[in-house]
Amino acid sequence: MSASPDPAARASLDGASRDGAEPAGAKLEGAELDQAVTRVEHELGRLFARIRIGWRDAAATVHPDLQPVGYQVLTSIANAGTTSAGAIIERLQVDKSVVSRQLRQLEQLGLVESIRDPDDRRARLLVVTDLAKERIALARAEYEGRIGDRLSGWSATDLEHFADLLGELGR
Repeated sequence: MSASPDPAARASLDGASRDGAEPAGAKLEGAELDQAVTRVEHELGRLFARIRIGWRDAAATVHPDLQPVGYQVLTSIANAGTTSAGAIIERLQVDKSVVSRQLRQLEQLGLVESIRDPDDRRARLLVVTDLAKERIALARAEYEGRIGDRLSGWSATDLEHFADLLGELGR
């Protein structure tokens, strides 16, 4: 799956057919567009709710006392390899106090360690522990199993198109 759709898929996303000859579907306007946007917003809300449930379940898999935002902080560190609190704040777009509280808990749970930045001895960097890596892997496997079950009936073409549409929406 590519980061941006190929020209044929892009044409499809822009409302043209794959050969560019005619629109894949008529563009909506007025009340029809409003209704379609309302439906998309509703479905995105449902999707986000399921994602939040997934974060809650993943957090509980990592540690029963871990909050969903703590799981997000933890996976942000794991994905970066080594990172700073400031980078987490920027990446997650959350308040400094939230990240500070979550980091304190993650360290107390033995999931994160703070190390000196080799480039700036005054600064601290964050890394996940081996325990965190194990727990994150377990949580991700459970989540991927659930989402895989939901998507297993989709064709490869539908999955690719869905991923392309989500990518376009996120830009």
